[in-house]
Amino acid sequence: MSTKISAADVKKLRDLTGAGMMDCKKALTEAEGDFDKAIEYLRKKGQKLSEKRADREANEGVVLAITSDDKKKGVIVRLGCETDFVAKNQDFVNLTQKFADIALANMPADKDAFLALPFADGLTVGEKVTEQVGVIGEKVEISAYEKLEAETVCPYIHMGNRAGVLVGLNKEVSEEAYAGGRSVAMQVAAMHPIAVDKDGVDQETVQKEIEIGKEQARQEGKPEQMLEKIAMGKLNKFYKEKTLLHQQFVKDNKKSVLQYLQSFDKDLTVTDFKHVTLG
Repeated sequence: MSTKISAADVKKLRDLTGAGMMDCKKALTEAEGDFDKAIEYLRKKGQKLSEKRADREANEGVVLAITSDDKKKGVIVRLGCETDFVAKNQDFVNLTQKFADIALANMPADKDAFLALPFADGLTVGEKVTEQVGVIGEKVEISAYEKLEAETVCPYIHMGNRAGVLVGLNKEVSEEAYAGGRSVAMQVAAMHPIAVDKDGVDQETVQKEIEIGKEQARQEGKPEQMLEKIAMGKLNKFYKEKTLLHQQFVKDNKKSVLQYLQSFDKDLTVTDFKHVTLG
């Protein structure tokens, strides 16, 4: 005799897992009303679907950047999905927030350590992500995790949760300077610097830029003995465009980002930044 599944039981399982009504009813029917087995059934469905959709692109999603109350540490988490429709769903945003809160509380060393952290109901973060594949029916993944610690960490989330930035400052700062730090985080989102300053640019990139500069000068017919000097001039221009402290500040292009920070405190500077975008 088949077990009668009540609407209240279906609702209870839906509240526990977030799965659709029909999926919950089927899971409870398969499990003959046993909740633990029904949840296991839904998780296995998520795993199967996850394997099927592994080669799909999860280029949509939600990026959140958050900091601790004392502004000493911050994390960025990107929860990826396949469609904009899912990304804009408040439940999906709330889930990303829960993951970010767990990351901030634990500051795991890397993404693998993050996925292994406990979530709730005996699940790890990674298992919760897999469960959501079954609930949503799309590829879902934590596709990026970054952390930053500094004397002051300033966050910025770009419109519609499409990018997140953390900027670390070398000192504890006033409310006004903290707002300035957030403006610098906005600069990172807009101008995509590759390093804090020229010392942070790797040697391979520097060498490549010098070679490009020489070749451009050569194509312009400049004499061979002048190529090195011209290339170094182009390299300095590259530093101004691509390193955060040397970039023109977007809100006042008469100043560099460093000069802007020094308008609050002559010793204020950026120690590090993290930038995560969708796609």
